[in-house]
Amino acid sequence: MSDGARWSAGAVARTLGISPTTLRTWDRRYGLGPRTREEGKHRRYDDGDVATLRRMLELTGQGVSPAAAATMARGGAGPVPDVHDFIRAATQLDSPRLGRLTTELVSALGVIDAWESVLVPFLVELGERAVEEGGGIGVEHVASNALLTVLRRVGDPLEGGRLPALLAAAPDEQHTLPLEALAAALAERGCASRNLGARVPSPALLAALDVLAPRCVVLWAHDHAYARLAPLATIAATSTTLLLGGPGWGRIALPSGVRRVQTLRGCVEEVLTRSGRSA
Repeated sequence: MSDGARWSAGAVARTLGISPTTLRTWDRRYGLGPRTREEGKHRRYDDGDVATLRRMLELTGQGVSPAAAATMARGGAGPVPDVHDFIRAATQLDSPRLGRLTTELVSALGVIDAWESVLVPFLVELGERAVEEGGGIGVEHVASNALLTVLRRVGDPLEGGRLPALLAAAPDEQHTLPLEALAAALAERGCASRNLGARVPSPALLAALDVLAPRCVVLWAHDHAYARLAPLATIAATSTTLLLGGPGWGRIALPSGVRRVQTLRGCVEEVLTRSGRSA
């Protein structure tokens, strides 16, 4: 087509060999839609929009994550940091570089895609190396602290009514970086939360529930031994929605109405929906 041509969504989908659903998802999730929209008319893509989508297809075909591919297709500055960049910085105990990489990654992809596509694989690989090579605790601590610092800078939205989410680790559970990622992902969407952190005793959690009356409680447990100590039945009996994250809940019979969430994205969507916000 000539310069200035306008493509319908159906024509773009057929030309690129993707489904209209994929096209709509890329528009909604990554902003890869028509750059100009005329009120009262169907959306029309121009040649530049189609070129951006074609580049998105090329990059995802090369194994680049959709979020990173979208950033690069839109002309984002430079490559997005990957797991290998983080591993190199961590093994050198280079905390400042880890902080810069995390800031760059979150700025490019947003918290959810940064966490799911790069940060979780990075943390898993660090843990596997620690088991195989012995030691490695110092490396993991440096990495966790660097990520934590950046995640806590994402923001602190005003609550404006009933608190959407209260976050806490199960009693004696010390692994809480996923909760920090959740708080940051919610903040990125303007949704307030309160994070009680690690090793929250049941009485303290229930007291906070009484004071704050949140719409949702999100409990994290990595270890089954700690998960079984949590007061699930007591929380489930309240008007608060109880969401459970982490692998620790796998062997536990859950009270009616309690939901497990498998991913950061899924948890964010649940909290936004339950608190009356659009996911």
